Amino acid sequence: MSDPTKIAIPVPSKDPQAKKKDQADKEEGTSKSVEKKDEEKEGDELSEEDLQLRSELEMLVERLKEPNTDLYRPALESLRTLIRTSTSSMTSVPKPLKFLRPHFPDLQGLYEAWPASENKAQFADILSVLAMTYSDTQPRGTLKYRLLSASLRPANTPQVDPGTWGHEYVRHLAAELGEEFEYREVQDDNTPSESDVPKVELPGTIDDLRSLAKECSTFLLSHNAEPDAVDLLQELEMIEDIVSLVDENTFDRVCQYMTRCVSFLPPPDDITFLQTVHKIYTHFQKFPEAIAIAIRLGDRDLVRDDFHAAGNPVMKRQLAFILARAQIPIEWLQADSADGEEEEEFPQDLLECLSNTRLSSSFREFGKEMGVSEAKSLEDVYKTHLENTRASTSNVDSARGNLAGTFVNAFVNAGFGNDKLMVDVEAGSSWIYKNKEHGMMSAAASLGLSLLWDTEMGLSHIDKYTYSAEEYIKAGCYLAIGISNSSIRTETDAALALLAEHVENKSVPLRTGAIMGLGMAYAGSQREEVMATLLPYIIDEEVSMEICSLAALALGFVFVGSENGEITGTILQVLMEKAERGDTELEGKWARFLALGLGLLYLGQQNGSDATLETLKAIEKPISKTAQVIVEACAFAGTTNVLRVQKMLHECDEHIVLPKEEEKKDNDKEKNGEDKKDGEEKKEEPTKQDDTFQTFAVIAVALISMGEEIGSQMSMRQFNHLMHYGEPNIRKAVPLAIGLVNASNPQLPILETLSKYSHDNDLAVALNAIFAMGLVGAGSNNARLAQMLRQLAGYYHKEADCLFMVRIAQGLVHMGKGTIGVNPFFSDRGIMHKPAVAGLLAVLTAFTDAKGFILDKQHWMLYFLVIAMYPRFMITLDEELKNIPVAVRVGQAVDVVGQAGKPRTISGFQTHTTPVRLGTTERAELATEEFIPYAAVLEGFVILKKNPGWESEDSRMQL
Repeated sequence: MSDPTKIAIPVPSKDPQAKKKDQADKEEGTSKSVEKKDEEKEGDELSEEDLQLRSELEMLVERLKEPNTDLYRPALESLRTLIRTSTSSMTSVPKPLKFLRPHFPDLQGLYEAWPASENKAQFADILSVLAMTYSDTQPRGTLKYRLLSASLRPANTPQVDPGTWGHEYVRHLAAELGEEFEYREVQDDNTPSESDVPKVELPGTIDDLRSLAKECSTFLLSHNAEPDAVDLLQELEMIEDIVSLVDENTFDRVCQYMTRCVSFLPPPDDITFLQTVHKIYTHFQKFPEAIAIAIRLGDRDLVRDDFHAAGNPVMKRQLAFILARAQIPIEWLQADSADGEEEEEFPQDLLECLSNTRLSSSFREFGKEMGVSEAKSLEDVYKTHLENTRASTSNVDSARGNLAGTFVNAFVNAGFGNDKLMVDVEAGSSWIYKNKEHGMMSAAASLGLSLLWDTEMGLSHIDKYTYSAEEYIKAGCYLAIGISNSSIRTETDAALALLAEHVENKSVPLRTGAIMGLGMAYAGSQREEVMATLLPYIIDEEVSMEICSLAALALGFVFVGSENGEITGTILQVLMEKAERGDTELEGKWARFLALGLGLLYLGQQNGSDATLETLKAIEKPISKTAQVIVEACAFAGTTNVLRVQKMLHECDEHIVLPKEEEKKDNDKEKNGEDKKDGEEKKEEPTKQDDTFQTFAVIAVALISMGEEIGSQMSMRQFNHLMHYGEPNIRKAVPLAIGLVNASNPQLPILETLSKYSHDNDLAVALNAIFAMGLVGAGSNNARLAQMLRQLAGYYHKEADCLFMVRIAQGLVHMGKGTIGVNPFFSDRGIMHKPAVAGLLAVLTAFTDAKGFILDKQHWMLYFLVIAMYPRFMITLDEELKNIPVAVRVGQAVDVVGQAGKPRTISGFQTHTTPVRLGTTERAELATEEFIPYAAVLEGFVILKKNPGWESEDSRMQL
């Protein structure tokens, strides 16, 4: 082995010398050495054609060296023609460039010697092309000569379009433009002395670079290289200019690519990209796409302009369906000045679409079509005969079992309004009375879930229980009123009318029910009336921390992502006052909901939260750290901002417990018995409290990275590490985080991971893992997952808490009998539904201390999931909004952004007739061209119009 290496060492050192000799020979005109070199490179002699081409090129180079200036123009023209017409395969360098490469240094010298003239400008053009072969030794040569050529041309003559030199030249130029721009940016900041000399030579201003970039982009756009054009303009920080460059053939691909880039861009750029895409869509009157971007930006003015820009009333209805799905407040569509006049403008049918009032009837029809309108019993879900449980199940707490049954029945039969335990029963034998005290609250509230979205029937069913003498049943009814009105707007505003008065009630359960009922009924609606009702309870010093926190959470739901200054100021003021007083309530379990209420106001607002974060830093209490993590995580939710994820992971890497224990040991040695007790008390409290922020930091990683595939996969790997090396408070949050990233998206590797965690020694981890399994499979009817949960029911048959959670998970997996999901992203997973994220976060926050909330008396917090629940259907309507059955193909969505041609957007599809059920990662497309959809993404309610140019096969046969 050593011998060949000894031989190999001298070879490279001699090699360049040989090349130099070759070059010298070539300059003398000897042809032998040229042939030798070509033989070395290609392994065969040149053909006659190639020899002729080479001699012709050498003759033209000699012409340029002669003193007779009249020969220059024809020689340059011939050179240009030869270079342009040379065809090259994709793998080899064009012949003229190859033969002219040895002459390049001479030609550079000649160029310097020539006086400025039009000929010199043309010469610079040719050198610019030749410089591509020297890009390794002379960086940015192509761009340098291109700019020199531009500076030498007389003012009235146009610059040669870079596209005439071919695609490779334009790509080369684009790459060098990016490098040069970056280099100049660095130069402006601080001037490094080393590499100044060769690089400063490039002429032209930044504007020259930008105008050249525009020319290159125009060429790239017209040659199916849209991603390259976008990248070039982004590098030169002029992406807004692409609006004027695209045409009706290229705009769609450009917009798709730009939208997909958003997840990978740092903060100011991602917003710029979305705004640019919005401009392009509005320019080409693609209103559904434009309004989707406006919703994503959360820009009130853009949403209003897009909605009113659509002249076609049918298109307006389609836009109204999209806005209703995103729960955009109707007030956004009205001009700020004259509210009264504006409201009259919306006709009844449009208001119906905007208010989501069709949801309940459409959902029940969809259920009939799917064959699941029959109510399911608990046994249908549990399938206890398949569980391999030992006989001794008698010791399981029956009240706990009935409570689990309450939730399972509610989630499984959600929205159908016909379940056997609550709705279709005699007044006396209702399931409510099979629960104890606080269990009655959840049981009564489950009525609202069964009658979900049904505002008319719902109230009459719930009403009869509001007269009950039992306080908990009344409280449950208030919650039920809120649940049944969730994501629906009615003119009567029943929820506000019925619940506002009970917020003042002295009884804690009644007050809780009324506050959270309002929060859930008006989630995302930004209603000032709700703020006026609830805000006083945050600041009132006489109310308990529980009521204060829940009022903040309810306002967080209602004003989610609105940056409402009044609520923010109030919550911060309360936190500061309580911290100054040294209020111990801030260290209690309820404080986290106060922080969450604050965070939800900034959901998706990115840097809008800076001032709040600074204020929180001034509060010297452990809750301050938790609140900072929550606010920052909410602000960057779904942005996959890498720096924020790293920051959150950094929060997780502190091992808080060990040093405290060591200090305690030292104290034990030094101090006596009494002192020791004091010392321990002082040390213990911060230990318990201090690590709460880490639990939220783990959920924060999930919150920031969800909604984008690569980010989600990367976060899964981090969770694996945290599970191995984290403290118990971090480990218990990991399953929750996994559940959040993959809500309603049961993929096998994730189910396997959670199944492993559900057998963890730490019961807190196991409990959260079981709930996460329910969350991941929510509404999917996943058979593999149902089987896993049945095994867990057998495994934990003696653990009441875990068994309770297994039952809840079983209920979630069969949510809405497989027709409802909780994934917070819609419109082809492109738009984050803010109220849904708020609902999921609230449930996960309750699970950060499951023993203190869900397993204690606050099990009704599971109903926060209602805000995230939405049917997973696609219903096709005609222009009169009547259902029409149409053939559609449903398959796994495939990412085709940036691919050439028109590849299939779905794989492994099946053809169904609408209405159809869509999974989280599935996509639908129309099977025939008989209808044209008004919506860009086939999801939810889609209005179709008949294609005038379509002929059925029968009519073609007759012809």
